[in-house]
Amino acid sequence: MRRNDKEITDISEKIKVIKKCKVCRLGLSENNNPYIIPLNYGYNFEHNLLTLFFHSALEGKKIDIISNNDNACFEIDCDNKLIEGENACDYGYAFSSIIGFGKIIIIKNADEKKFGLNMIMKHQTEKTIMYNFTDDQLSKVCIYKLVVDEFSGKQKEFPEAK
Repeated sequence: MRRNDKEITDISEKIKVIKKCKVCRLGLSENNNPYIIPLNYGYNFEHNLLTLFFHSALEGKKIDIISNNDNACFEIDCDNKLIEGENACDYGYAFSSIIGFGKIIIIKNADEKKFGLNMIMKHQTEKTIMYNFTDDQLSKVCIYKLVVDEFSGKQKEFPEAK
């Protein structure tokens, strides 16, 4: 990382950013062409392994790309705010972000699909309820997970008022 002064090194601080943000930009590649999709997500962090969960329709460009290339990257950011300055070069931007890489797995097992959907609901609603899903509902949605190999965090905090 070029700007070590902005790096988030503590894993619990990285997870706080993942917890706070609500949209993940998933980066895929088809025939050496990049494809980026903003998605709502859920996550699980256990035994130092981060897994992101997503849902979508059963068919479409994203699913076609994943079926041919399971490599992915992702970017999550929040806490975005303009930092004003006296001159143009004094302006800046506050943010918190996470970037990482991993492999995508399309989930077929009904129990795993339920778990993934519940991780998405838990993250998006901030409720700890375990939702029930019927077999019919599960058959109409694609659930996939990104098993993260590596990720890093960066942050520039908004300056305190003087």
